[in-house]
Amino acid sequence: MSFFVTVKNQNYGQRKGLEGPFQYPNGRVLYYSTKDGKYWDPSTDFFVPMDEVADLQQSVFEKLAGK
Repeated sequence: MSFFVTVKNQNYGQRKGLEGPFQYPNGRVLYYSTKDGKYWDPSTDFFVPMDEVADLQQSVFEKLAGK
C-alpha cells in the first residue's frame, strides 16, 4: 500500500458553481465547472484543454502507483 500527502493550499477554497479545488502533484490547482463541463485554472482565469487535464490526472495515477 502506498500513499502521498499534499499540502492544502490556503489560497484556494470552494467557489460557487465549481467543484474543487483539485490540487495536482506539480502544485497546479484546478476547479471543475459542471455548467461548462471543463476544468478552470484560477491562476490564469482560462479553461484548461482536456488533453492537459488528462496529463495532470495521469501524474496523480503515477504518483499513487509509486512511479
